[in-house]
Amino acid sequence: MQPIQVNPDPSSTGLDPKVAGLLCYLFGFITGIVFLMLEKKSRFVKFHALQSIVISVVLIVASLILGSLPLIGWLFALILSPLSFLLWIALMLLALQGRMYKLPLIGDWIEKQGSSF
Repeated sequence: MQPIQVNPDPSSTGLDPKVAGLLCYLFGFITGIVFLMLEKKSRFVKFHALQSIVISVVLIVASLILGSLPLIGWLFALILSPLSFLLWIALMLLALQGRMYKLPLIGDWIEKQGSSF
């Protein structure tokens, strides 16, 4: 799935929308919630805020479940951690480039939900 290059609408936060999109991912669901509450206009920033919230919660829950499983769960958690870090960096860079990358399984749902906030 290719990221969609967009010309982001101006952000109501006073920040460049690309920077606001990057900051949505900075502290996971916390900054996602902050930007979702602050942003009134930019669909681009709302998309990244929602995606940040959803992917953070999914990864936290997966980590907790895998961490509670002896041995095999720990091995999977050990693999999940660096992959999560790489995903986090990639999503921040894509947002800074002004691209809306819809993650598989949740991207379309997030795009639909973004218009309702």
